[in-house]
Amino acid sequence: MATAEQTPRFTHPAARDTCPFAPPTAYEQARREEPVSRVSLWDGSTSWLVTRHEDIKAVLSDARFSSDSTRPGFPFVSEGARQLNTGQPTIIRMDDPEHARFRRMLTGEFMIKKVEALRPEVQRIADDLLDKMTDGRTGADLVHDFALPLPSLVICLLLGVPYQDHDFFQECSRVLLRRASTAAEVAHAQGKLADYLFQLTETKRAQPDGSILSRLAERGDLSTEQISGMGRLLLIAGHETTANMTALSVLALLRNPDQLAHLREHPESVPGAVEELLRYLSIVHSGLTRVATEDVDVAGVRIRAGEGVICMVSAANRDEREFPEADELDVTRDARRHLGFGFGVHQCLGQPLARLELQIALGTILRRLPELRLAVPFEDISFRGEMLVYGVHALPVTW
Repeated sequence: MATAEQTPRFTHPAARDTCPFAPPTAYEQARREEPVSRVSLWDGSTSWLVTRHEDIKAVLSDARFSSDSTRPGFPFVSEGARQLNTGQPTIIRMDDPEHARFRRMLTGEFMIKKVEALRPEVQRIADDLLDKMTDGRTGADLVHDFALPLPSLVICLLLGVPYQDHDFFQECSRVLLRRASTAAEVAHAQGKLADYLFQLTETKRAQPDGSILSRLAERGDLSTEQISGMGRLLLIAGHETTANMTALSVLALLRNPDQLAHLREHPESVPGAVEELLRYLSIVHSGLTRVATEDVDVAGVRIRAGEGVICMVSAANRDEREFPEADELDVTRDARRHLGFGFGVHQCLGQPLARLELQIALGTILRRLPELRLAVPFEDISFRGEMLVYGVHALPVTW
């Protein structure tokens, strides 16, 4: 049985050296040969890297692996990521029962029935953005003109955040999610965003408006700091993930014209295609982090209490044992077992909203832009390899 004395196999994050849609070769190799591997991190510390689908499900559903980033041994993928976990904790860095208590406060906001009621409004936003993008033009940056503003407008509407402040919170998000950000840079951006949401929450207390922040403020059992922390998580996750999934999905479909043609001919297939794209792209390429609270065996490897674990969902979603021909994009595949939203009690709270936005975004693009194509060579596309949430910086297209 392997133990902590095992020599680190490689450094995390590994360099991306293959198809930009795929995980680095090192993770693919680890999944096939040594699915629970020792890796070294940026600060010289070591962690366990878990890469197989079944093993990651086991870790993420096991209460002996903690999400609490204040525990000794918790792995951080960068200096900025460590700094980001200071201050007011969010529910993704809590364990039960505290995690469950705070999560219940938000669960009702993202129930499928409630999210589905938003479909007409989200469709209106998508159509308005495409109207503006195509008005008198034959080309645009799909990230700037559509993929980023769509989820930003929606999450601002739900939270009660003024959309005119989007440049501010999007820039804060970029600093907080950039791997190379220093602790000082993250602390500064984190402080600015916390102050902004603190003041906004205080305004909601005085002038309720029915938004999520307002309803949280009306509860009476949460401090302004706690509401600000919850708002920060929802605001960042609510626009960064969907924005990058939208643009990257469009690019992946343009690179797979047979799959694109199938969706144009069968628009009813879009919901299933969204699941396949979530599997195929897996934009959280830095992995999901945990720390063992006691000794646990995973796939024949003894992980000791106090040792960190990084679950590489991007590698797990390419596991051939779970998804035959996993490196192929197949929009007709039943990909609902993917781990793009995580697994277990910390599974993404906002996944119904993300699915709705992605279905509408892709469906609307397919319907309204039948001649959509890249405006630059594929080799000129700049990918967000330096960010904690993967995607493209810009996507120049024409039609």
